[in-house]
Amino acid sequence: MNNQVCRISGQSLTKSVDFGRQPLGNGFLLPQDYATEYFFPMVVGFSETSMMLQLIEQPAPEKMFHEHYAFYSSTSSYMAKHFAEFAQSVMGSGYLARIDPFVVELGCNDGIMLKNFFQAGIRHLGIEPSRNVAAVANTHGVRTLSEFFDEAVARNVVSQDGQADAFLAANVMCHIPDIQSVVKGIQALLKPTGVAVFEDPYLGDIIEKTSYDQIYDEHVFLFSAHSIKYLFGLHGMELIDVQAQKTHGGSMRYVLAHAGAYPVKKSVTELLAKEQALGLHLLSTFDKFRKNVERSRTDLLALLRGLKAQGKRIAGYGATSKSTTILNYCGIGPDLIDYICDTTPIKQGKFTPGMHIPVVPYETFTANPPDYAFLFAWNHAEEIMAKEKDFMAAGGKWIVHVPEVKVF
Repeated sequence: MNNQVCRISGQSLTKSVDFGRQPLGNGFLLPQDYATEYFFPMVVGFSETSMMLQLIEQPAPEKMFHEHYAFYSSTSSYMAKHFAEFAQSVMGSGYLARIDPFVVELGCNDGIMLKNFFQAGIRHLGIEPSRNVAAVANTHGVRTLSEFFDEAVARNVVSQDGQADAFLAANVMCHIPDIQSVVKGIQALLKPTGVAVFEDPYLGDIIEKTSYDQIYDEHVFLFSAHSIKYLFGLHGMELIDVQAQKTHGGSMRYVLAHAGAYPVKKSVTELLAKEQALGLHLLSTFDKFRKNVERSRTDLLALLRGLKAQGKRIAGYGATSKSTTILNYCGIGPDLIDYICDTTPIKQGKFTPGMHIPVVPYETFTANPPDYAFLFAWNHAEEIMAKEKDFMAAGGKWIVHVPEVKVF
């Protein structure tokens, strides 16, 4: 979808960062598929009206979310714990009805969060467009519908199940270009006392850490409290609470309700003031961000080339969607990184999108450790460091690029 205007305000977008020709973030492939590999121009633009940073062009949803979707949330024990805590916070929030509460989750993936409601005996429904992961959720006992959520789907759910006490989403809302229809759907789906609770990578953290790899084909929007307040305000809804999260290298959880249903918490006014101080509403902030991104690329390439010139072996750790942006923006191929190890079976034996670095099982990393490991999965650093004590004890070093390019 090529859209030179803001998807929220309809006003023109100002180009911020051009990441060049990019493939699908999760488009891991085999050599016979190289000739037909899909690419798109990945440019982010900013709207001064909606204060939303967004992709100017995004691939069609069915190119990204389908029956071969390569990400299963349950592969991370850290995320399983996080979603159990998310579910418990909703159950204990006081927003759910005492009698027969109903919870809907958009993008429930393999049921990692909703299974907590299922186990608590709470009526629920997952809506997941990728058929392969939706099937896994259903086998776990999580009632899941494989659809792209919009206003029409929301009204169908209401006609069959009634209105919901809570609409949940995690790392999903930022994926949806037609977000206006989603918000209309949420507005129709929720009871007058219902709440929408969702979390996504937070624009403030991306700007502060220069974590530009949070920008890839699936992330059409990069949210701030300002942009969420503006978007939901168009549809009679109000931002009533915000809670910062550590996940994905810095996320924000937003709680929204029908306007006037609940008082606005102090956390919202405090975050809005912090964003004003950070300049998240100003074009000049994103010009500075572009310069920081360009500097990060220069520093990273200098480091990798220097290490290769010394004969060092470098491997990647975690074949993430985020790594696709880094590799293609910086032009890093198999000449600089020998392989990327990953625990996801569906990615193993394939090659990275665009730059075609081999993806190998994790056991390759442990059997023949490199001198340096580029930590693409930097947002799981704590979990990985605890697991890789042997690698470090044997002299293995890590390369990171967030918040700055360095070796440790």
